[in-house]
Amino acid sequence: MIACLRPFLVLCLAGLLAACASSPSSTLGELPRTPQATLEQLLQQAETSEPNKAAELRLSAADLAARQGDNSRASQILGQVALDQLKPAQQIYASTLAAEMALAQDEPKRALQALTHPSLERLAELPVEQQIRTQSARANALEADGQLLAAARERVFIAPLLSGENAQRNHETIWRLVSALPAEPAPTSQDADLAGWLNLASATRTRGTLQQQQAAIAAWQSQNPDHPAARQLPQALNELMSLTQQPLEQIALLLPQDGPLASVARALRDGLLAAHYQAQQAGENPPNIQLYDSSRLSSLDDFYRQAQAAGVQLVIGPLEKPLVKQLSDREELPITTLALNYSDAGQEGPPQLFQFGLAAEDEAREVARRAWADGMRRAVALVPRGEWGERVLDAFRQQWQAQGGELLGAERVDQPVELANQIARLFQLGQSEARNKSLQSAGGTAVAAQPTRRQDVDFIFLAATPQQAQQIKPTLAFQYAGDVPVYATSHLFTGAHSQAQYRDLNGIQFCETPWLLDVDDPLRRQVDSQWPQAGGSLGRLYAMGVDAFRLAPRLGQLKALPETRIDGLSGRLSLNPSQRIERQLPWAEFRDGQIQRLPDTVN
Repeated sequence: MIACLRPFLVLCLAGLLAACASSPSSTLGELPRTPQATLEQLLQQAETSEPNKAAELRLSAADLAARQGDNSRASQILGQVALDQLKPAQQIYASTLAAEMALAQDEPKRALQALTHPSLERLAELPVEQQIRTQSARANALEADGQLLAAARERVFIAPLLSGENAQRNHETIWRLVSALPAEPAPTSQDADLAGWLNLASATRTRGTLQQQQAAIAAWQSQNPDHPAARQLPQALNELMSLTQQPLEQIALLLPQDGPLASVARALRDGLLAAHYQAQQAGENPPNIQLYDSSRLSSLDDFYRQAQAAGVQLVIGPLEKPLVKQLSDREELPITTLALNYSDAGQEGPPQLFQFGLAAEDEAREVARRAWADGMRRAVALVPRGEWGERVLDAFRQQWQAQGGELLGAERVDQPVELANQIARLFQLGQSEARNKSLQSAGGTAVAAQPTRRQDVDFIFLAATPQQAQQIKPTLAFQYAGDVPVYATSHLFTGAHSQAQYRDLNGIQFCETPWLLDVDDPLRRQVDSQWPQAGGSLGRLYAMGVDAFRLAPRLGQLKALPETRIDGLSGRLSLNPSQRIERQLPWAEFRDGQIQRLPDTVN
């Protein structure tokens, strides 16, 4: 009898456990189903339904509008949905849709805020499709907000839920995110899969030849055989592993030894030779460097014939802009050349010509990227009067407007006596004073009111010398604009660490080369000991020389894999379609006369 009862008791216990397990989900509710009605029918039905049903109908209508590509209508309808009238599953659905709508309007912070609703704690109880949709929205919002490590972590987490093309796309996105992370400080993670991705990104940043990079990736694969990226390398790394390259043994360094650019050339040469010596100390076999004097050239053709006869495989130089323009005008060059300056904007060069320099335009674009990542949307600009200032302003304007930013005004700084009036015009203080005078005239009595600046300016883009900047920042305070954030190019920083000199620049954020911000870099210390001037503004040229040497064996890789980034001492380097090296720079801020390094953001 007992034996006969046992199956019955087991069934009863199973039923009890099932009931207990299902009781929480009874409060979860159901996700909206794909409606059979039209958008207008759903909204009309909502008007005559009780509050809970009306909220569900409007949620379905908002989702339908979004699927039809009408994001404006979807946002409008979703704004009428009362979340407290919905069950948790529907709240998650609504929060996800709100995040997607915010991302469509380029508002990642609002998207992330939408995904903090308490109902999200029960996301794991929903079908896999909804989990993927919600977490993908969070990953996209984190990336758009510049939180690349967090975005990568989110995508690593959802990777096991994906299959087919979605899994492949997610795999490639993880790689794009981790490879875009700043190299220093190296991020870490407790999650084994994410840690593996980060270590792979670190391995690909190995300085040196293509063969050394390939060996570093192969070593990572052998150490992490079960990692998803080891089983299937990202496409960019697959292509990198398939590249072949002749060993680089002979380099010609073409720089002027006399003339107005001789001191610039010496700094470039010394930086390059320091990097060469460091490679020798590390046990590498760096290419031989042959020096040529461009100030004594009879013709570029004669130089290339002489270099070819000497077995040169790569030319680094020239520095002089007219010579670089001559090279750009040619259809072909006999030897691959890394020029240390740029030809005119828009001038396409031969396929063998690469161009590298410390372009102020790079820094202007960097300011636009950084300010946008910080949530700024409306800017004014202060730049020096003249051709240089116009180039910098144009580069900033183009990048800023391409991102969706608005440039409200610009002033060209020239004479110090005009500075106060220029800033007053930029911030429309004259209009405020006119209003005060009008009020005083109408009332017949004195009006005790100080002028007020325009309130629609999010930040100031500043390109200025140290002397100009030391006048501009106090003048901003005098003209009631001292609280407006200032984002500047590196030109206001001399490289010296003078507390008295920089106290007037307090609060200004500026981009700068890693060379001048990272005083503990081993090569920087070594160079400083031999050439103390490398710690000042000339240090940027020493850094460029170092990077020219490190770029030399990797130009083919940069050309074959345009997404490649190289962490150099003059910035994070990449190659644009015109075969010009572009730099992305780290950031610092003046605080009480000191230089404070700021966290990196990547967009």
